[in-house]
Amino acid sequence: MPTRILILRETHDTPEAVARRLLLTGGVNRFGAANYRAVWGWNRLAWIGGKFEERDPETGTLLREVVELRREPKYPAVNRWHIERWVAPEVYGSPRAWYAQTAEIADGRSVAALGPYPSRGEYEHCFTLQGPRGEFVQLTATAAERIARAIEWSRGQARILRRAALYERERREDREYGEWAYDLLDDAAPAFHKQPFVTVL
Repeated sequence: MPTRILILRETHDTPEAVARRLLLTGGVNRFGAANYRAVWGWNRLAWIGGKFEERDPETGTLLREVVELRREPKYPAVNRWHIERWVAPEVYGSPRAWYAQTAEIADGRSVAALGPYPSRGEYEHCFTLQGPRGEFVQLTATAAERIARAIEWSRGQARILRRAALYERERREDREYGEWAYDLLDDAAPAFHKQPFVTVL
């Protein structure tokens, strides 16, 4: 009988040089943790709640259904490196709002579909390190730093563009109001202010 080897998941620790470069590039959050981090897909687990089916691996027969919270891989690309950025807890709203928005009912039980409220914030996906055709690309400190710098630059650009759009909208509204007021005043006054109109040839 042949021997079967079952590999459950491949895990990797973030190289120290990468973690250090991301810390220097992005700084730390209010809890003293780095604002950016690199994680291997299989290592990155997230809470997911709901009804799960457990099946026999040989036959596929349904063994049982269970309603619970589990930690499952967060990203479909489990064999890739991902760059994440820390997001403050208040971005997710209050704990009450979090549970109200993420609760699901399964078999008559309420379960928090996204797990507990992220009271210390959460790391969100920014970038998957892979080639143009989805092929594996090795994570290096230089690549991690460039990705973090590009994300920070784009965040700055977004603020600049939002501010410029706001100023442009205010200028447009001022111009439209001026035109409206001029037309209103022009329509209220009789033609030539009741002066006779004479054509001179």
